[in-house]
Amino acid sequence: MPCDKSSLFDFLSVLNEDLTKKITLVAAGGTAMTLLDLKPSTIDIDFTIPGCDRVEFEQALKNNPPGYKVDRWTDGCIFCQTLPNDYLEKSIKINDFSHISLRALQPVDIIVQNWTVKRRDMQDIDACIKKANVSEAQIRDRALLVVQTYVGPEEDYLYHLNLVLDNFFKK
Repeated sequence: MPCDKSSLFDFLSVLNEDLTKKITLVAAGGTAMTLLDLKPSTIDIDFTIPGCDRVEFEQALKNNPPGYKVDRWTDGCIFCQTLPNDYLEKSIKINDFSHISLRALQPVDIIVQNWTVKRRDMQDIDACIKKANVSEAQIRDRALLVVQTYVGPEEDYLYHLNLVLDNFFKK
């Protein structure tokens, strides 16, 4: 069942009540897009969490299972890619609960960590480019920072970068 923005806020409100200290959650992927109104819902919940907040989040999540799959990563590492160190300061503030500072990745960071090139991912990239006005130069510049920490052959990452840029910006 898809999770819309209202459901995300309901889930986070419950978690918020179980936390004992202020933590930061940075939504990634479809979760970030849903919070940024770039798509209506997501099929799972994705967060990257500062390492110092991970244990607190895990305990609250264990006490309050949401009924959705919750993927979580630490310190800007999402799947096998690590975002540049400034991902957190560049993220967009969404809401402050009493114990949760909720943020979302910038659309350009959603794009550069989303190279699997599945149909759904390409639709997400398209929405980020069109609805958030992300330029080819922004994608290229950010991707060249990400490729430095990419786990895997650099040529694979650059191949997908060029595939995306050709698909969305070459006429």
